[in-house]
Amino acid sequence: MIAYHFPPLRGSSGIQRTLKFAQYLPQAGWLPLVLSAHPRAYQQTGDDQLKDIPAEVEVKRAFALDSARHLAIGGRYPRFFALPDRWVSWWLGGVPAGLSLLKRRRAQAIFSTYPIATAHLIGLTLHKLTGLPWIADMRDPMTEPHYPPNPVVRKWVGWVERKTVQHATRIVCTTPGTIEKYRKRYPDLPADRFVLIENGFDEENFTEAEAQGVAAPAPGPLHLIHSGIVYPSERDPTVLFEALGELLARGAIGPDTLRITLRATAHDELVNSLIEKYGIGSIVQVAPHVAYRTALAEMLGAGGLLVLQASNCNQQIPAKLYEYLRARRPILALTDPIGDTAATLRAAGVDTIAPLDNKEAIMEMILNFMRLVAEGRAPLPTPSVVAANSRRARSLQLAALLDEVTASPAAAMARAQEAVR
Repeated sequence: MIAYHFPPLRGSSGIQRTLKFAQYLPQAGWLPLVLSAHPRAYQQTGDDQLKDIPAEVEVKRAFALDSARHLAIGGRYPRFFALPDRWVSWWLGGVPAGLSLLKRRRAQAIFSTYPIATAHLIGLTLHKLTGLPWIADMRDPMTEPHYPPNPVVRKWVGWVERKTVQHATRIVCTTPGTIEKYRKRYPDLPADRFVLIENGFDEENFTEAEAQGVAAPAPGPLHLIHSGIVYPSERDPTVLFEALGELLARGAIGPDTLRITLRATAHDELVNSLIEKYGIGSIVQVAPHVAYRTALAEMLGAGGLLVLQASNCNQQIPAKLYEYLRARRPILALTDPIGDTAATLRAAGVDTIAPLDNKEAIMEMILNFMRLVAEGRAPLPTPSVVAANSRRARSLQLAALLDEVTASPAAAMARAQEAVR
């Protein structure tokens, strides 16, 4: 399992996907071997999730640098050192380390996971060298017409995407919209190459968070939590802040009725500058990263949970959303009503949704949401939908996919040739 996002990295909900696969796959007959990056490549680290890695799961941390921090002079570095991404040096360490791991442990399949393109580059190389079946966990689309924003980076990431889709045995996506997009983008490929395995939540983590003690929502102002990264484009809070500023100026809301915490934004400086610009510091605050289970406990005790997802991500669903569903607190979703995020919420019985780029709609929804919560009528996710979204269930899906790709004649031949070598 080739994964950049893995403990001790912290600050990204994307860590949970591979970590939980590593925890639950052994129960389905598959033992993961994890190839990750050396912790020096991470901007933020923490040891609170290292204990979640099963003792039987070997983790190899290969040589890797972050070009922006380790290869920069005066804050600048050659673009070539960051193509397809800032961690391309991981390919230099990951390929020999991965090849050694594959041969020493006689691995039967390769799994690589985005959103670091270099992970798929390593997966492609190891697949070419060994012939082993390769599952590429694409999660979301790697490229869009204007993403990545830099055209040179977009060209390189697009090349990795094409090679991955063309050569991987299966492409795993986390939303139906992403599968539809890839099928249209690559119409000559068989439709069954693309497989849906959504994100989810981990019940054991929530049980542990609840054991820490969860405070009931405090009387007073409604406290909304946004837990996780606030991307400048994909989760741009500008229109929300503008709406809050206008409601505050009208006296429709105030510090005595509404409080919003943006936890672990990863872009604190930008978000704080917008808070100051719109004069909403009395009701909106940026808060630092906390341990994972502490963050879950905060969700469980929140008055409400805030989703930010722009229309340029209509084929994506934030991994955090599944934890929001499990927390079973009222959800205020600022996202495109026709996107996959909104569809998932409506399927769970949640319809408190407004577009992230429509100020008037946001203002109306905020006031409506506050009223529904105050009256105890805010829609909550249905238990049946929540139960279907566990990480354990997703791991069983991946195990079945591994069974499938390793049972093919081509895979058997590749394993036989590898054993001879």
